[in-house]
Amino acid sequence: MAKKVSVLFVCLGNICRSPTAHGVFRKMVKDEGLDKLIEIDSAGTAAYHVGNPPDKRSTQVAFTRGIHMSDLRARQVDFGDFYQYDYILAMDVSNYHNLLEMAPDEYREKVQLFLDYSREFDEKEVPDPYYGGPQGFDHVFDLVESASKGLLEHVRRHYL
Repeated sequence: MAKKVSVLFVCLGNICRSPTAHGVFRKMVKDEGLDKLIEIDSAGTAAYHVGNPPDKRSTQVAFTRGIHMSDLRARQVDFGDFYQYDYILAMDVSNYHNLLEMAPDEYREKVQLFLDYSREFDEKEVPDPYYGGPQGFDHVFDLVESASKGLLEHVRRHYL
């Protein structure tokens, strides 16, 4: 059996972008029958929303696209995450730098920008849709879906 691979998606508050990535990637992994081989979680660099479900707008966009994420709850990144996860994927440069500051030196290479796995978009950051209109949540979903496909291909090539 292949080594279990672990992925942590990270944004600021863990209620919009990272739970969307968590939900999308979880469904892709399950649809491929790989859910016993890939562990998935999400977290925020800030503790603003710990214990809360994802933003209703994120949940609604995901639901219209066949993704259920109402079971997810926000949590803050902790020191143990750097030991536990193989991939720590930041949604934007600000959170990327925050994660690098927190990471023990020997685990800094695990921290990456999530959109580096997208082949369809030139953007490097998943924009925070929290203060924008509904179209922002659709765009986040499109970006996340693209990067999730690339990430799953990468994990298959290197681990499975």
